[in-house]
Amino acid sequence: MTDDVEDLDRYRATCRAWLDERMSRRDRATGRWGEGDDDVSVFHALGHEEERALIAGGQAWQQEKLAAGYGAIAWPEPLGGAGLTDVHEQVFRHLEAEYEVPGSHELLRVTVGLVAPTIREFGTDEQRARFVRPFLAAEELVCQLFSEPGAGSDLAAVATRADRDRDEWVVTGSKVWASGAQFAEWGELVARTDPDVPKHAGLTTFLLPLNAPGVDVRPIRQMSGGSSFNEVFLDGVRVPDSLRLGPVGGGWKVALTTLGFERGQSGAKRVGGSWEQLRALAAWSGRTADPIVRQELASVYAHERVRELTRRRADAARQAGAPPGPEGSLAKLLWVQGMTRIGEAAARILGPRLLADTGEWGTFAWARHLLGAPGYRIAGGSDEIQRNIIGERTLGLPSEPRIDRDVPWREVLR
Repeated sequence: MTDDVEDLDRYRATCRAWLDERMSRRDRATGRWGEGDDDVSVFHALGHEEERALIAGGQAWQQEKLAAGYGAIAWPEPLGGAGLTDVHEQVFRHLEAEYEVPGSHELLRVTVGLVAPTIREFGTDEQRARFVRPFLAAEELVCQLFSEPGAGSDLAAVATRADRDRDEWVVTGSKVWASGAQFAEWGELVARTDPDVPKHAGLTTFLLPLNAPGVDVRPIRQMSGGSSFNEVFLDGVRVPDSLRLGPVGGGWKVALTTLGFERGQSGAKRVGGSWEQLRALAAWSGRTADPIVRQELASVYAHERVRELTRRRADAARQAGAPPGPEGSLAKLLWVQGMTRIGEAAARILGPRLLADTGEWGTFAWARHLLGAPGYRIAGGSDEIQRNIIGERTLGLPSEPRIDRDVPWREVLR
């Protein structure tokens, strides 16, 4: 199928009819206050069973979409996709945002949008046959096991070891900030398999079954109230070599591919409060005549427009067949900056109402946005890492000096 205008119009009409049969459209009325859910949290603040129910609802919706050809639109048909283009996928995604669809969860986005395409790129034929379809359908869920207490922004510094024992690997170490690990069946694990070469060269990636003996998942309570993040401890976990993803020593390239998919998704789903909700808050509070509040509202609006135009430019480049560039890093920075601006503006508008849960609709709810937004300055690659990527790959600036570039990992001071 081509992506000419008439074809896309027909496709849009078909998608609209399918969505209309299943879901209600969102109320687009602006300025309506005190109705519906006032949740603007950045990170979930749900109990264990509530979070499980949220994930289950998202799984069911993804499976329904996949069965109808809308769950993996730009994927090739032999792998469970619809065999269409990125443009068709954008058409459906924009339409879907107009409907009251089940809530999403980071674990679902990781499974469908990050790990499944990584397996498509690096998996063996057997791995693609075993994992791609279950991951695209979210029938089985997979988390990222990348960061460690001593390896966050410097991901290549991971110390978790994987030692070969004939046709198995024995994994020992720990991971942290693993979103949704307590609900996942699998983890994409980056481990050190050769400590005697420079850090980037000694890594290998695996698919780790989280029900294997020696795996201990411990939820972390966040200051916003939820416990979506986890520590994962690995004590002599045996992983068959058939679950190795990519070549031995090639884990850095596999991990970068997954992170590239993650940055490409930045801002694709609404997280926290939106510009429309912020404007409604200002109108309800009677602050729209305040010149400082008006200036902040204008600044937020302008930033959101720049972010949207940047996203469209990246989409257009991808549609034209351009290779992936630093657009994902730019999108990530703009997205996080936007969340921060919205939270700061809401705090100025609400003042003391932000500090206490009095039960008043739409007030204390913003505290969870304000508490959660800083987390995304780290999640998915810190702001500093994104700026390095933009500086080096777009502006042509010299690479940041690294004294450990050619030093075996074992000899690096830690």
